[in-house]
Formats: sequence, structure tokens, C-alpha cells
Amino acid sequence: MSDAVIKVDGLWFAYKDNEYVLQDINIQFDDRPTAIVGQNGAGKTTFVKVLKGLLKPSKGDVWISGTNTKETTVAQLSKIIGLVFQNPSDQMFKSKVIDEVMFGPQNIWKDKKDKNFVYEQSIKALKIVELDNKLEEHPYDLTLSERKLLCLASVIAMDPKIVILDEPTIAQDRFSTKKIAGIIEELVKDGKVVLTITHDMDFVAENFERTVIFYQGQVLDDGPTEKVLSNEENVATAHLELPNLVRLAKALDFKTTPLTIDDFVEEFSTYKKAGD
Repeated sequence: MSDAVIKVDGLWFAYKDNEYVLQDINIQFDDRPTAIVGQNGAGKTTFVKVLKGLLKPSKGDVWISGTNTKETTVAQLSKIIGLVFQNPSDQMFKSKVIDEVMFGPQNIWKDKKDKNFVYEQSIKALKIVELDNKLEEHPYDLTLSERKLLCLASVIAMDPKIVILDEPTIAQDRFSTKKIAGIIEELVKDGKVVLTITHDMDFVAENFERTVIFYQGQVLDDGPTEKVLSNEENVATAHLELPNLVRLAKALDFKTTPLTIDDFVEEFSTYKKAGD
């Protein structure tokens, strides 16, 4: 585990005077893939927009790789932190897939003398999401699942240190969800810091080392995913559903909290032996 890449110190944020959506948040993020969960209105999306610099803190400070977001621009932060919105329509505006992905890199690497550099970066990103065979297609001719992957490619192409995904599994089938999980794994292996907002608790259990629960604009719980999901009181308070495997394990009175099928099978073998 490395030092904090993101540091949030005494963060408060309000869209209207004294109506705080975020209240006194103090948290740091390192290189562990982290899920941010909580019911609608808990402040998750507002929080990541503040991290991205799209919103400025009402009080407190946010440092991204040592840079205070109050003292820089969104354009400068885009070299460090990328956000993939929940709705791809909020992010797409070009008429070709390749142009959509190239737009970000073209703007942050204006000084690159090698004209092929941006194109190569964009092709590399499209290969990661398996859309490199659709370069000339119009983004709105893609399926919703593909459009979400296209927006992810647009962020990956800019090569930011931090990648934030907002509800990546919404409107995705099981195959697409597995593909996204694989992309997240590759990003982490490549040294990226990956934060994900999601309501998909099975996705959380299978893919994230750390989980942060937001509730009413504050951090209710934060820690290793197994530990956070073992605290049924906090999960219930935040109106979250436990992952299916965790619920089954609790019904069987397992002593551990299995997060993956392999974990469950291993614990089930112990459980059966104990019952013999």
C-alpha cells in the first residue's frame, strides 16, 4: 500500500447556502481499488465531482497528488484524475468513436510533436475496452453498454493516475459487467487508483479491496470490504443490500464473510467438515 494519492480534509459542500450535501469529510485514498456505496442522495456523486474539481469545496480542502483543487483548474486536473459519468450522454459529443476518444488526449497533450502519439494512445484505450473495431461508427449507433465503455476508453486514453467510475454496471448484462471488472483489474495492475460509485453490492464484493459507505453526506464506515460488509448494522442503516454470497453465508452461519465464489466454496468445505 502506497501513500495517499487523494487527501480530503474537513470537506463541506453545499449547492445552496448552509444546505450541506457533504459534511465534515476526512478521508484519504491510496492505491487500493475502492468502492463508494450508499443510497441515492447520500452524497457520493457530489463527492467525486469535488474530487474531480468540477465542484469546489464550500469549506475544507481536497488534495489530488499533492495539488489543492482550489488552486488549479479542471483542465489541469484532467491530467491526473478522470471521471466516467453514469450517463454516457453527458460525456459524448463527437460523431465518430475514434474522434470521441482522441478529444481528451488532444487537449492535454497539445505540445506533443509526434502527431501519431494521441492516435496510438486512443487505439490502445479502445483495445482495452474491445471497441477498436468500431473506430468510424457514430457513438450513438453503439449499444448503451458500448457507449459506457467508450466513455471509459476516453478517460483511459488520457492516462490519468486516478480513474473514477460512476455506476459502471447499470444497464450492463453479466458479460459486460465481467468485462468491466477485468478492465478495472488491468488498470490497478497498471498502477492506477480506481474508485467506483456503485449500488451493485455483488460487484463490490468481487472486485474491491476497500469499501466506503456514505450516509446523509458523511462517511458512515470505511475499511477492508470484508470488514465493512460484516457490519450488518451499518449496512442496514445505509439501506444497502448485502451481496448474495454474504447473505447466503450468514444464513448458513459461516464464521467468515466470503466475497467471491472461491472464498465461499473454501468456507463451505470447512462448514461441511464441522457438521460431520
